Amino acid sequence: MECGPALPDSLVLEIFLRLPHDAVLSAGLTCRQWLAVSRDEFLWRELFYSYYRIPRSVPRHPAAVSWYREFKRLYDCIPCVEVQTLREHHDQVLHLAFSHRGHRFSSCSKDCTVKLWDTEQPDGTISLVHSSSMRQFNWGYTQFSQFNADDSLLLVSGVYLGPHHCSSGEIAVISLDNYTLLSRVRNKPYDVFGCWLNETHLISGNLHWIGNMTSCSVLWLNKAFQDVESENANVVKRLFKIQNINASTIRTVMVAHCRRHDNPDLLLDYEAQSQARAQNQKAQQHQPLLFDLGTTDSEEEEEEEEEEHQRETRVQGPSTARLPLPSALGHVIQGRQSIAARELQIEATVARMMGRAHTKAPDPSLINSAPAEGEDKTYLLFTTGSLTYSPHQIGIKRIMPDQMTTSGPVLGEERSSDEFFDSLDHVIDIHGHIIGMGLSPDHRYLYVNSRAWPAGCVISDPMSPPPIAEEIDLHVIDLKSLREERRSLRAHRAFTPNDECFFIFLDVSRDFVASGAEDKHGYIWDRHYNICLARLAHDDVVNSVAFSPADQELLLSASDDSTIKVWRSPRMVRLAQTPARPPRPRNLLSSWLERSKNATSANSMNAKP
Repeated sequence: MECGPALPDSLVLEIFLRLPHDAVLSAGLTCRQWLAVSRDEFLWRELFYSYYRIPRSVPRHPAAVSWYREFKRLYDCIPCVEVQTLREHHDQVLHLAFSHRGHRFSSCSKDCTVKLWDTEQPDGTISLVHSSSMRQFNWGYTQFSQFNADDSLLLVSGVYLGPHHCSSGEIAVISLDNYTLLSRVRNKPYDVFGCWLNETHLISGNLHWIGNMTSCSVLWLNKAFQDVESENANVVKRLFKIQNINASTIRTVMVAHCRRHDNPDLLLDYEAQSQARAQNQKAQQHQPLLFDLGTTDSEEEEEEEEEEHQRETRVQGPSTARLPLPSALGHVIQGRQSIAARELQIEATVARMMGRAHTKAPDPSLINSAPAEGEDKTYLLFTTGSLTYSPHQIGIKRIMPDQMTTSGPVLGEERSSDEFFDSLDHVIDIHGHIIGMGLSPDHRYLYVNSRAWPAGCVISDPMSPPPIAEEIDLHVIDLKSLREERRSLRAHRAFTPNDECFFIFLDVSRDFVASGAEDKHGYIWDRHYNICLARLAHDDVVNSVAFSPADQELLLSASDDSTIKVWRSPRMVRLAQTPARPPRPRNLLSSWLERSKNATSANSMNAKP
């Protein structure tokens, strides 16, 4: 049977442009001509922008080699297939953290345990390695954990139930060699969480109230091994002492090491694109592009706790885990019932005046100057505020090399009597309630979950913050330029009001960013294209997500439904289900004889005249 004349390539291309991508792939199996057209770059460029609804001004990922492979990467390499559900926790799971090698991860829960899991089983499943209960130390629950740089120690943060039913935080350091407890450090308020500064030192917080709405946050550097040597060497040193006004406090500390800022994994260049489009327009201030995705002092502490009990116990303000305990704002609320608004206003004014008079002047060169050769520029990041108690600002302090250890004066660097407080080196206002933060693997970008305040709102009462949106904004801050680069709108949702709002942990891999949400789903976005790629279903609030540092096609999600779900990409699932090919049997002797025979034959032919 004779074949009819082939259609022109241009006509086949026009037809393919009107088909969905899966139909194009199927049609490409028909004949060689259609296969060649189905791999056309122009075709897949059009399919890419139309399917993912990406603005055409956004260029292709800088590491992509073709539009076809880029389409396939976003479609086939997203960890969106549930492959395992871990049910060993017996209450809400609040946080997940991978080791730097990716071979283990830890989980924290309202059941007051921290569990360690192995991800390197031969069959690809995840198994429980160890579980430690912190109830013996009078903890209410565990809320956060972090591996140190060499994965030998685990920092575990939780809520400590102290005397008179008051609660603050505590940090425990556990050895991963034999799972022994090495040290415990008080941490107040408990949503400071704590973090590692380096392999052997961690950062904790303390809070001292000065007035009804004025306080002082002290950030401490602690040595992880607080053993016999502590009799002869410092195991703690004060890093910073910062004044808080209007009932705000410092929370959620994390450390960014800026050694790779000039060579990031992924450079977000939307600002350059925006400038190119506006080159013929009047110059204006930088604005982020918006894409609508549519949818130790123990005696002092005991005295303070006694004082707090007499004034209605204080714990940290609303913003993290959900334990029905007295709030750190309890004394503020009680004070407002008996103190006139005029007196509170006077206190705020006096606090500002005291802050201006007794705060060490900021040094702009600390942020702008480049580190010396061989030095690592290190930032301490945290949430704070100036207008109300809800965290709405990102504070940044540079940590200098001489502050990296506990050697030297316990109270830190020498200061004059007038320099009572440390100033912030830089502040970024988010204009909303911050409910989550996460660093990119190269520490170049900070991703921030927030729930926005109404545009143009004015805060007249620090104890009455503006209403917050149900939609969660995902902000991206460049830690090299220290400004916001872009923001994704209305992708995930939360429903709790200001005074019940809690922390939702997000995580960032080389190419993706993921976050939990109160709408019973986790979400995954592409960092370059800023589009939402997947929704991960749970039966309750998703509190935390975590990418494997060794493989971004493996993702974990933790939920109030007491489960941890394991997600892998469709590509990895197919590879795991494909039976391994048996190795071809080879007879070494026969192979050698065959090669020798061929070589002899060739030599004899070459020897003929």
